[in-house]
Amino acid sequence: MSLPQELKNTLTLILAGGMGERLLPLTLNRAKPSVPFGGAYRIIDFTLTNCIHSGLRRLYVLTQYQARSLDEHLRFGWNFLPRRLGQFISVRPPHHTHDRKWYLGTADAIYQNLDSIEDEGPSHVLILSGDHIYKMNYGQMLAEHIEKGAALTIGAVRIPEADSARFGVFEIEGSGGIQAFQEKPEQGAQIPGQPGWCLGSMGIYIFETGELVRRLREDAALGAESSHDFGKDIIPRMIGEVPVQSHFFEEPNGRDNPYWRDVGTLDAYFEANLDLCEVQPQFDLYDSSWPIYTRWHNDPPAKTIFNEEKGRRALVTDSLLCPGTVVSGAAVRRSVLSNRVYVGEGAELEEAVLFSGVQVGEGARLRRCVIDKWVEVPAGCEIGYDPAADAERFRVTDSGIAVVPPRYRFES
Repeated sequence: MSLPQELKNTLTLILAGGMGERLLPLTLNRAKPSVPFGGAYRIIDFTLTNCIHSGLRRLYVLTQYQARSLDEHLRFGWNFLPRRLGQFISVRPPHHTHDRKWYLGTADAIYQNLDSIEDEGPSHVLILSGDHIYKMNYGQMLAEHIEKGAALTIGAVRIPEADSARFGVFEIEGSGGIQAFQEKPEQGAQIPGQPGWCLGSMGIYIFETGELVRRLREDAALGAESSHDFGKDIIPRMIGEVPVQSHFFEEPNGRDNPYWRDVGTLDAYFEANLDLCEVQPQFDLYDSSWPIYTRWHNDPPAKTIFNEEKGRRALVTDSLLCPGTVVSGAAVRRSVLSNRVYVGEGAELEEAVLFSGVQVGEGARLRRCVIDKWVEVPAGCEIGYDPAADAERFRVTDSGIAVVPPRYRFES
């Protein structure tokens, strides 16, 4: 059977219900995959884009925590697949049956959707996380999965040993077969010959459907004896019983150092946004061979204004400006400005990430901060210059990044 046919016979389920506590306050009113990223996008757009470019056309998005923003984004921005041709991107919240309420873990989330899997009757099931930034052709992973006759294939990425506690870490043999798997160990097994580096799970799984169904039912039968999680429960039990294979992450362009970021912390999220401001960013939003899809906002072009009377000209360097943004006689350096942002005269922005609708008053100074939607920063206000003063008003990370929650009201 050809790969295009195998892709048609693959059902994709995207886990998108996470609360994202480490991203608070950005996740106060939205799920982690719905957090804006790169000015024009939501985090989940990158996973969905990968699916579309890979030729996958049957997608279920499993939502849970604060799902309204994500539901609206999918409904208005991702409703272009023709259902009459058996293609869809469909939201699946918890069923709330008589004995279940919320998803109890990653495996339980899939288990609660076994009816959808059985209705579709796929040969393979691809399970993804909706909260990572990367480009990947899942078709290549599926081809390797089939070629090696695996019951399960897991996407693998090289991570620093110091980050082991944030990932599932595994050991492999020469042909890529997984011999051992640990979920978030304090110190993961190092890659042979590469001291200081481990192989981490990307949270990308391709299962043979029959194997997945059997494993999920066995896990559900354990009740409280299981945490109903793939990394903690399902995968460790499979290793040694059935072929479990690794697939090394590659970008579509075959670059030696592929870009993959888990933006689950405020620091990681902030740095990933600033990565886009590099002169030659490692993650290229302007790659015409792999455009990133999202919900389109009908805003006018971005605009800069020179105030001839006051002699103030807009100075914008190494920054992203989305449609509807106006920079009026202000200085903007290494910053990401979403749509409908206004920056007033004499203001200074340096390494600032501003969400939609933020208004920056005249003479305000913002540095190393993230400001959520519809915040009005008063004239002359300073953020990012006095960590102690910032911490009295906002959340400030250990590295000094101030995060202003949505619709925050400054004291007059």
